[in-house]
Amino acid sequence: MIRSIVGTMLLVAGVVFISIAGIGVARLPDVFQRMHAATKAGGIGTSLVVLGVLVVGGVVRPATGVITILFMLLTLSVASQLLARAAYMSGAPLEGLDRDDPLVGVLGRASGPVDEVGSSTRSKRGELRGHQLQPDDAGYDKPDADESGRSGRFPE
Repeated sequence: MIRSIVGTMLLVAGVVFISIAGIGVARLPDVFQRMHAATKAGGIGTSLVVLGVLVVGGVVRPATGVITILFMLLTLSVASQLLARAAYMSGAPLEGLDRDDPLVGVLGRASGPVDEVGSSTRSKRGELRGHQLQPDDAGYDKPDADESGRSGRFPE
């Protein structure tokens, strides 16, 4: 009886954290704050849900759940650090800073912000670094070849 109550409380707490993470991703103004909400609250929430399932019981291999929790807690922080670094270096806008950018001079940063589509390599007209895009045989866009016959997409 007590086991099911504790497990249910863990599950409910996990769902609350996951809901807060979802609201944060939808409502926060920039990529860095959204990433923080998704990784911190989402990581805690999914860990609590897995822990709640383990406490309620009926799990054949509980070690798998514990390993899953450890894996999530270890990899989410590394992945969010790498994504934040890439977003910063690509020029993603910073919102809500009380002072100047603290990483000026520490990390290189693109001069202009990422365009509205989310990619700094494709313009709004569908061009890829000066090449006009044409559909290939499978229907995917591919850049025209330049004078040398290379498409510019892959180095040769």
